[in-house]
Amino acid sequence: MSDEVIKFLESRRSASAGFLTSPAPGKSELKNILKMGLRSPDHGRLEPWRIIVLSPNTLKEIVSHVNSIGLKNKMDPDKLEKSKNRFLKSPLVLVVISSLKEGKIPESEQILSAGAVCISILNAALAYGWGANWLTGWTAHDEEFKKTALNLSENETIAGYIHIGTNTKILEDRDRPNLSKVVEWW
Repeated sequence: MSDEVIKFLESRRSASAGFLTSPAPGKSELKNILKMGLRSPDHGRLEPWRIIVLSPNTLKEIVSHVNSIGLKNKMDPDKLEKSKNRFLKSPLVLVVISSLKEGKIPESEQILSAGAVCISILNAALAYGWGANWLTGWTAHDEEFKKTALNLSENETIAGYIHIGTNTKILEDRDRPNLSKVVEWW
């Protein structure tokens, strides 16, 4: 038993993406975080995911896509501004993409594997001492955005955006699920 790991898992808390700032992990440390993240369940060894690392310059391009698609769809201005700021204010954003593969493994398991990659990257970043948050939002589901901004193919969806940086505000822990309400003992 590893007391350090148990203590970490008992107290892990995502940072608010709104309170992340520079610096973010450097390339070498990020590679370590990504290696840990890719140690996720992957039945059939299909690797049904891929990751795009968005640099600060790329984030500006992403925001222009968010803006133009949001305006085209007559999105509420406050919602649009919030969507743009999620990308603009984050020093580092990883896009975890569920990329379905042909094979005997059901699509649902492949999608869950991409979700496992998200939580593993999130936990690895937190374990390294960074602030991190796993978000989605409307851009994760908008077909035009996925195609024009990220060049995703037909068999790909966004499992999540992992925002990583220096946490400037430690949040109080929130109430956690009551086991008696969500767990059945048979």
